[in-house]
Amino acid sequence: MAPLTPALLSVVVPLYNEEDNVVPLTQKIHESLAGYAYQIIYIDDFSKDNTKNVVREMKDGRVHLVELKKNYGQSLALAAGIDYAQGDYIITMDGDLQNDPSDIPQMLSYAVNGEFDLITGIRQKRKDSLVKKIPSKIANFLVRRVTKLDIKDNGCALKVFTKDIAKDLNLYGEMHRFITLLAHLEGAQIKQVPVKHHARHAGVSKYGLERVFKVVADMMLLLFIRKYFQRPIHLFGIFGFLLILLGVLINVYLLIVKLGFGEDIGNRPLLIFGLMFILAGIQLFTIGIVMELLIRTYYESQKKRPYRIKKVSIGGQ
Repeated sequence: MAPLTPALLSVVVPLYNEEDNVVPLTQKIHESLAGYAYQIIYIDDFSKDNTKNVVREMKDGRVHLVELKKNYGQSLALAAGIDYAQGDYIITMDGDLQNDPSDIPQMLSYAVNGEFDLITGIRQKRKDSLVKKIPSKIANFLVRRVTKLDIKDNGCALKVFTKDIAKDLNLYGEMHRFITLLAHLEGAQIKQVPVKHHARHAGVSKYGLERVFKVVADMMLLLFIRKYFQRPIHLFGIFGFLLILLGVLINVYLLIVKLGFGEDIGNRPLLIFGLMFILAGIQLFTIGIVMELLIRTYYESQKKRPYRIKKVSIGGQ
């Protein structure tokens, strides 16, 4: 089949202890992308086994090896690979042979026609243990409920990006789990495509039940970024005002009790709560103001704009 585009493709694959998988994965990528112009970028995330030496020994001109100085985790490994990538389309996938490179041409077709900026896979008949499936289902459910973004499989690593969206992802921490959401926040048009999924060929899975807690923590951060990054005073200011109002009402009530009925209020816990609410409210309101100033500095000092323009037309063209 003739290639869908003459543009350069960059296949970005983070590796951590995948010495037995990297050679067959490379062969599968070559078979799937025959006729295309492409580069394979392996990012060795400070593997403890022989992964990087296996990659070097392949002596394959299409294979690029990026070695990290220490183990940074999958998000920063992906970020390093995407920063290095030179292709007009950037493909990400795992290095454990569970993703199938033969799905790439089908996914690429949706990006080449210009309608979609990100094509993400939905793993069909997942060949994973319950230890991986259960946290994944919980995480997908939480993301859908909290963000209102209907993505069925946030954990699928097989994705095809246009270059501009991939380069603007700003991955850090554990944000690789939310790549689709991050792209959505950048204005990406997203397409979900069913893809094949295989059992792990070799090596050990790096995921467990603790993933759920990390997902919840990262999701709270993303929720803040999504709703309040450009207007933090709306979050901190409203909560601060409500706490101040509650504290004032409590203290007014205690003042009436003291002056109107002559009761002693000095030993009442309610007095302490009233004062705490007022102080906490003032602090939250102050935090909101400080963050507003920081956001303005962030945009103005770097000449950034809090919007993205999709297209400019002149004279109807």
